[in-house]
Amino acid sequence: MKLVKIIFILLAALVVIGAGMSYWLFNSINSPHDHDKADQFVVIEKGSTPKQIIGKLAEEGIIPSYTATLIYLRIFGDSSKLQAGEYQFASPITPLQVLKELEKGETQTTRLTIPEGFTRFDIAKRIAEKFPQNPPADDLAILTLMDDVSLIKDIAPTASNLEGYMYPSTYNFPRETDAKDIIKTLVEQFRKIWKPEWASAAQSAGRTPHEIVTIASLIETETGVEDERPIVAGVVKNRLARNMPLGIDQTNVYIAKMMGRWDGTINRSDLNVDSPYNTRIKIGLPPGPISSVSESAIKAALFPSPSDYLFYVRNVEANDGSHWFYASAAEFERGKAKYQQWLEKERREKRAEQINQ
Repeated sequence: MKLVKIIFILLAALVVIGAGMSYWLFNSINSPHDHDKADQFVVIEKGSTPKQIIGKLAEEGIIPSYTATLIYLRIFGDSSKLQAGEYQFASPITPLQVLKELEKGETQTTRLTIPEGFTRFDIAKRIAEKFPQNPPADDLAILTLMDDVSLIKDIAPTASNLEGYMYPSTYNFPRETDAKDIIKTLVEQFRKIWKPEWASAAQSAGRTPHEIVTIASLIETETGVEDERPIVAGVVKNRLARNMPLGIDQTNVYIAKMMGRWDGTINRSDLNVDSPYNTRIKIGLPPGPISSVSESAIKAALFPSPSDYLFYVRNVEANDGSHWFYASAAEFERGKAKYQQWLEKERREKRAEQINQ
C-alpha cells in the first residue's frame, strides 16, 4: 500500500508539474510582447536552422522566451514551414503570431512608380532615391547603365540610349534589386506592350519604330488627355509634312536636363540653344525620344487623326489639361492671347497668395 501511495503522489506531482509547464508554455507563446523593432526589418537568412531563427528573434527582443518558443515549435509546430525572408514584426506581438509570420516567407519590396512622360534623368534620380543601398547609388552612374541599348537593338538599332523604352508603370522590387535589373525590368515591360504588328504599321506610315516612339514621347509630354492624343499626333504629322518646326517646348526642357541645368523654368537660352533636339529652330523630329511613353501615346503616333490642324494651345476655359486646335496662324494667335492673359492672372494670384502667407 505504501508503494501505491508513493506512486500516486509521484503521478500527482507529475500532473501538477505538467499542468504548470503547459500553463507556462501556452501563456508564454500567447502573451503579447512589446519590442522596439517594429519599424525595422529583420532578415532571416536562407539555410537558418529553427534554433538560429528563434535565437535571433530572442536576441532582437521580438520574442521574450527562447526556450518556451523553441519547445512549442518542436512539440506543436512544424519547423519545416519557417521561411527565410525580410520581416517587420508589429509591437506588441505574441510569439505564436511571430511563428505564423515566419511561415509566410515575407520578402520586403520597394514600390517604384515611373509616371508617363518621365525622362531617363527623372527615372535615374528616382531609382537612386528608392534604392540607395544598392550600387550604383547615384543617378549619374545609373544613367550610364541606360546607355546599354542591347535590349532594344531589334526594335531600335539606331537608339543611343534607353530613353523612351523604359515603360511607365508601378513596379515592386525586392529591396536588394540593383539598378541594372530594375532598368532591365522596365525595358522588358515596354517589350511586352510593344506589338510586333506595330513595326509594320510604322513602315506603312513611312516611319521606323524608333521614330514612332520619338513621336509618342512628344505626344506624351504635350497632353495627358487620352482622347486628344491622336489629334496632337495629327498636328505633328501635318507640321512635318510642311517642313515646319514642331515648336514643342518640352524638347527644350529635355535639352536643359541633358546639359544638367534644368531648374524648373524654361529660359531664353534654352529656347535658342543649338541642338538637334531643339524643335523650335530645327525642322524634323529630334534624334530620339524625350520621355517614357505609354501605350496610348504609341497608338496615337501610329494612327494620328486626320485634320488640317497645325497649332494648339491650352484650353483655359475648360482648364482640364485639354487644348484648342487651329488650322490657321491667325486663329492660333487669338487663342494664344487668351492663354497668356489667363497665365498672367494665375501668376498675379500666386504672387498675392505668397505675400499674404
